[in-house]
Amino acid sequence: MSAATAPVGQRIKTARRQRGISQAELAHPELSDSYVSLIESGKRTAPPAVLELLAEKLECSLSYLVSGVTAEQREELELGLGHARQALDGDRAAEARTRYAALLAGEAIASLPHLRQEAELGLAGALQACGELDEAITLLAGVRHRDAAQMPAELYASVTCALSRCHRRQGDLAAAVRAAEQILAGAVRPAWSEEHVRLGAELLIAYAERGDLLRGCQFRGELLAAADRLGTPAALIAAHRAAAVLAVESGHDEEALAHVERALAAQSELGDPSGLNRLRVACAGIALSARPADAGRWRRLLMAARAEPATGPAGAAEEVDCAVNLIRAELLLGSPEAAEGHLAAVRDQIEHLPRDRQAEIRLLAGQTMAGLGRRREAARELAAVAAWLREAPPTRRTTRSWLAVARILQEVEEPGDSVAAYQRALACMGL
Repeated sequence: MSAATAPVGQRIKTARRQRGISQAELAHPELSDSYVSLIESGKRTAPPAVLELLAEKLECSLSYLVSGVTAEQREELELGLGHARQALDGDRAAEARTRYAALLAGEAIASLPHLRQEAELGLAGALQACGELDEAITLLAGVRHRDAAQMPAELYASVTCALSRCHRRQGDLAAAVRAAEQILAGAVRPAWSEEHVRLGAELLIAYAERGDLLRGCQFRGELLAAADRLGTPAALIAAHRAAAVLAVESGHDEEALAHVERALAAQSELGDPSGLNRLRVACAGIALSARPADAGRWRRLLMAARAEPATGPAGAAEEVDCAVNLIRAELLLGSPEAAEGHLAAVRDQIEHLPRDRQAEIRLLAGQTMAGLGRRREAARELAAVAAWLREAPPTRRTTRSWLAVARILQEVEEPGDSVAAYQRALACMGL
């Protein structure tokens, strides 16, 4: 049995014997040898003050007696966590995943719940950045279930937000909604914080993607009111960005643009250029759907955003988002040649992205190839999209994708496959 897994009493006994100290030599007005014997046998639980006294007399760290981990081991773990965080923040997700996994594979960290939780949540973030959503979901769900009683409310909301987002990106919108509603849809609402607003924004986007527009519109008012009461830029950004997504899905394009402007205005208050750049990229994607006639304006914004280096754990994803939105803009402007140039920027990364993202890019690639008159390449890209769509759950998003596949196949003179794609779209709508 290792020190990290041994009972506290066993660690006290081991330290005493290693130092050649008898129970009697630990004598103290508040610490008789019989009391020490009871602690060592596990028949009594030593309070913190007694453990501090024993650590002093045994000349060992309190950390060792409490957890079986020496001060040196703890320092090494904290240093390792720092390196893993730096890798994740530096957009080196694969390195971060390896570092976090190595820390969790060690025995010592199991005895330090706070550090273990930090490593698990860090690993979940690295897994998301690497597109390994199944593994991230398993880890986040496990942490949330195990530590629910000890987690501060804001951390619990943050973990739930990440879990809901992973489910949504996997296409499991029912699970995404269920996870968020466990906190936000009860008879008694939690006290709204920034983390709860972020969770609410994730729920609102899941409602929009699921097509639950009535419930989404009802919840939107509550979310925006909570963000206004908090009045912080972070809360306002999350709420208005989500409200913009819902507005696009509801066909309220001008309202969507108004929410986009509110989100950008709130972000500009933070004095964070990289954060503003990320939000511009995201909002441009929403605006291209809300007002495609203004594709030239959003293209210029995206080109400016691309000129700024993307940093942080979402840096690589931001670059992909920017390239994808530029492809969309160029196709709306009738410039498939320019779209192909932006497509080249994400070709090398596509295999490392979540499958829904891969399908989105391949769909744009198919549209680009069709626009260039390269029918065979277009058909090949669309076949890959169709393979993913056949496995994906029926949602508004998959319905739109099937319709897009059908339309492009029709353009490249593949009538049989086009009809089949239209039939799939109708099936997604329950027709």
